Amino acid sequence: MFSERMVDTPLSNVKLGAIKGKGQKMNEERQPLLVSNNDTSNENYESKIPIESEKEESLINSPPESDYDPLLNRQLEHPTTNLDTMIHLIKGNIGTGILAMPDAFLNAGLALGTFGVLLIGAICTHCMHMLVRCAHELCRRNKTPSLGFSQVAELSFQSGPACLQKHAKKIRTAVNVFLVITQLGFCCVYFVFVAKNLQQVTEQYTSDVPSYVFLLVLLLPMIVLNWVTNLKYLTPVSLFAAILTATGLAITFFYILQGLPRTNTVKMFAPWHHLPLFFGTAIYAFEGIGIVLPLENNMKNPEDFGGLTGVLNTVMVIVACLYTGVGFFGYLRYGEHVKGSITLNIPQNEILGQSVRVMMAISIFLSYGLQFYVPVGIIWSSLKKKVPPESHKKVELGLRTVLVFLTFCIAMVVPDLGVVISLVGAVSSSTLALIFPPILELVTFWNHGLTTSTYLKDLAILLFGLVGFGFGTYVSIHNILYPPHN
Repeated sequence: MFSERMVDTPLSNVKLGAIKGKGQKMNEERQPLLVSNNDTSNENYESKIPIESEKEESLINSPPESDYDPLLNRQLEHPTTNLDTMIHLIKGNIGTGILAMPDAFLNAGLALGTFGVLLIGAICTHCMHMLVRCAHELCRRNKTPSLGFSQVAELSFQSGPACLQKHAKKIRTAVNVFLVITQLGFCCVYFVFVAKNLQQVTEQYTSDVPSYVFLLVLLLPMIVLNWVTNLKYLTPVSLFAAILTATGLAITFFYILQGLPRTNTVKMFAPWHHLPLFFGTAIYAFEGIGIVLPLENNMKNPEDFGGLTGVLNTVMVIVACLYTGVGFFGYLRYGEHVKGSITLNIPQNEILGQSVRVMMAISIFLSYGLQFYVPVGIIWSSLKKKVPPESHKKVELGLRTVLVFLTFCIAMVVPDLGVVISLVGAVSSSTLALIFPPILELVTFWNHGLTTSTYLKDLAILLFGLVGFGFGTYVSIHNILYPPHN
């Protein structure tokens, strides 16, 4: 949404420089989330990784590894300020997930939900720091200014233990696959979210209309919207969506803060078998790890990104507080009747309440294209080389149409918004945010002073992510196949 996830404001021309050096520039619009498309592009990437003979020759005239500072070798045409980066990072972490936080608290309880959201927020923030640290280390070793998520994964395995080096391409592919799954999952959530909110609006004026009717109505406009391949045409659309989102959230807070009951009217701790759904929804909400490296790579003062009071920690504290506030007060206000999106609990018979649904529905509809751009970029970069140049346009539009139709079909099969969010969070968000970062840190620093405490910490986070992945996925799929009786 903001991002969702996510990211409506273009990023300035980011200079990946990959291994070719700092002379290579990207002439793309600045777009934090969408830089993952550059990160995952297969085109010409192999040529950027130097073969051993080239490395040996370059090292003759290169400074020692410890003397190369990637932060000083970035040449950016339009670097972002600390404030710009904070805004992008906030928008990249706050999406439709924030509206599902009361439902997450329903599956955890008021006390455990508060503690759980803050804990998951802290772990996700630490994993973001780990990813940046690995990127900087690999940049120094390969003497390149910046790297993306999948590039970090591949290069870490290339320089890791001998038994893992042969799997470098596979880990890069795995990161790309989960990025595609995550973003298409967000798109499925968008379809369901827009249809559910529009359904509630029309219920006040007409007889009950099934939600699948709204999905069918949305299909053609969604396909046409996603035929737009140039990001610059989506910029004003994204700005309008961001304004609608901010307004809708403000009105939502206005409703949930009215008439709050006492805390003893809701559960402090939910049944343990509901916790996997809480995990999936909460980890889905902390969705910004895919934009961390693109944003840090494009900063004017990247040294301000990390640190105790740096940009990343400052933003994540704000995000965690917002999530906790919406979840705490939303669940306290509506209790066991809270729905998959808090907007669905707002009074239907009031014009202001109806306006929230309309605004959020339009905002999410318009934001779909930005989320969709990432998986299209990843898949198209692989297919492009196999398609004759004269057919590129037709095939790309065909690919976009098929992918939109795929998300539509999934939304038709699984119309429960809360379950969809939990499933996407458990399957893909947990993998990108909790499983890959500790693995990459262990592999990157396996022979570079990895301490016992770091080793144990990474294993603990990895175990936490795997357990959440397993149980969250199982319970979400079980609830899809056997919907619980309300």
